[in-house]
Amino acid sequence: MTKTINEITITEAATDQMSGTPDPRLRKIMASLVRHLHEFAREVDLTADEWLEGIKFLTAVGQKCTAHRQEFILLSDTLGMSALINALHDKRAVGAATKSSLLGPFYRHDAPMMKLGDSIISKSPGTEVCFYGQVIDSNGKGIPNALVQVWEPDETGNYDLQKHDPSEMDLRGCFKCDAEGRYYFRGLCPTGYMIPMDGPVGDMIRAQKRHGYRPAHIHFVIGAPGYRELVTALYVAGDAHIDSDTVFGVSDSLVISVNKNDAKSPIAKMPTIHYDFQLAADKAWTSGRVGADPSQITSKIGA
Repeated sequence: MTKTINEITITEAATDQMSGTPDPRLRKIMASLVRHLHEFAREVDLTADEWLEGIKFLTAVGQKCTAHRQEFILLSDTLGMSALINALHDKRAVGAATKSSLLGPFYRHDAPMMKLGDSIISKSPGTEVCFYGQVIDSNGKGIPNALVQVWEPDETGNYDLQKHDPSEMDLRGCFKCDAEGRYYFRGLCPTGYMIPMDGPVGDMIRAQKRHGYRPAHIHFVIGAPGYRELVTALYVAGDAHIDSDTVFGVSDSLVISVNKNDAKSPIAKMPTIHYDFQLAADKAWTSGRVGADPSQITSKIGA
């Protein structure tokens, strides 16, 4: 007998149709998604006009995406979804590890390999500092040859993907730690900035009367065979937006200070930012990347 479809029975009807999905994980995710999505619409008594505005918004988000800009990742970040996925990822770790933070929409997978002590600055005239520390395991032992990837905005708060020809990189680099897991390199003193506000996510932020700023920070992706890959960032203490990051990336354990008189600096007479990163063991080398290089996402769509 055909069921009458109304605002209540539609949920069961939709999940019943999906119940034959062969992949058990996909079946679970989609059934839960439909239940929560339908409940959201019932809770707010969503109108047809509001539904259409939502469709237009998501369409505009997709249209703003390019090989060098990922508006959907920016949307996820500003809704707190990326931070939530990071928190769930951290809960699955076995052993102590540095807390995750956001990959963000400006990561690039092809940053150049550099030697320890090199500068990631090629264009920017901002204040140079030495970043240094050690990559350690859950027992505090150095991890030899760990790979440290870094990227940051320039002194105006813009990443290279926002300012230059995409073939020209600035303020990015990859470094192999030494035999004791130690790393050091030169970069800019981190800068705060406003997220890109010229798209639908910016429209949403303005409609919500949010400031749209991120506190000064620098991004890291750190990995080694046999360990969970760490995606995190360091945030500069005292920034005006340290307690109101638009994308919810800041954690107390990731807040650092610039030391202008560091006797232990590997580069003499240069301000320093020191931080030791801890990786959790994982034979499967699990990644914690909530995001991706925008070019990799668009290439997969067109493949």
